[in-house]
Parts: sequence; structure tokens; C-alpha cells
Amino acid sequence: MKPRARITTGQGDGGLTRLYSGEEVPKDAPPLEALGDLDELGCLLGLARLHSRRQSTREALLSLQRRLFDVGAELATSPEKAEALPARAGPESIEELEKQSLVLEGLRRLPEDFVVPGATPAAAHLDHARAVARRCERRVTALCRDGWCRNPCMQVWMNRLSDYLWLLARSEETSSIPRRVPEEGSAE
Repeated sequence: MKPRARITTGQGDGGLTRLYSGEEVPKDAPPLEALGDLDELGCLLGLARLHSRRQSTREALLSLQRRLFDVGAELATSPEKAEALPARAGPESIEELEKQSLVLEGLRRLPEDFVVPGATPAAAHLDHARAVARRCERRVTALCRDGWCRNPCMQVWMNRLSDYLWLLARSEETSSIPRRVPEEGSAE
């Protein structure tokens, strides 16, 4: 009989953890900060998927959640070993996000003003996810600048991801016209 797996190993109690590629690093190392943000992003995509009214959006979000595992594996792998990963951000993954964004752009008139998040639960979660995706992009930019991430497509993919999430949020709203928050003292 196979022993039952445990979530608590105690190996990280000293403030160190192992990367996917095996190296031991402090738990607050920059790659781990990026991984934490990716984890948060994946959870937010799950919330958006739960609240989405559209099957196509739910499928797109599940695909993105799975793709984030590949992105995370790449960020959790030392640069010297990253080339050996089976899936990495590349030109085709960027092109796919751009293609999906163009489809969404063609479906409705885009808001001409700033959007106040919260028109629907799914749109609100997608806007939150977009903000976290921007944070992830900033983390990845720093990792690329510092030489940890040597894949130039990673930064571009993260940038396209946040744009795509903004478009998905707009597609989840009940109207293509942004909701305006009434000004204080107005009769609205």
C-alpha cells in the first residue's frame, strides 16, 4: 500500500524552499514573489470562471489557468535549465492571445471612458485578475532585467494577458457602455 501524501513536510520551516529545477532559495526570493502573484492570478481566474455567464469565457479562463502552470514552471526553473521545459511562453502563445483579443474587440463597441469595475460579478473578478496580471508583468519584467528569466516572450505574453483579461471583463458586462458612478449630490 502506497503511503498517503501529506501537505505539510516541514522542509520549508527554515525559510527556504526548492524551485521546480531543484535549487534551494529563500521563500522571499524574487522568482517566488512572481510565483505567488501567479498563484493569486490563477485563483482570481477561477472566481471569474465560477461567475461567468458565458461558456466560451469559462473555457478560455480554464485554458488560461492551465497555461499559468507552464508560466509558473518556467519562472520556478533556473535560467540554465529552462530550455528543457516541455512548455514555455513563445511566439505562438502570444499570437493566440492576440487572436482571441481581436475576436473580442470585434464583438462590441469598446468603452470610450474609464471603466468602473463591478458591472457583473464575473467582470469584477476579471478586472481584479487584470490588475494582478499587471503586477505579475512587473515581477516578470524585473526577473528578465535581472537575468533570471531569459525568455523575451514571457514579458510580452504577460502584457497581452492583461489586455485580454480587460476585454473578457467587458464581454461579461451586460452593456458595452461603461457604468458611471453618480457624482456626490447628483440626482442619479
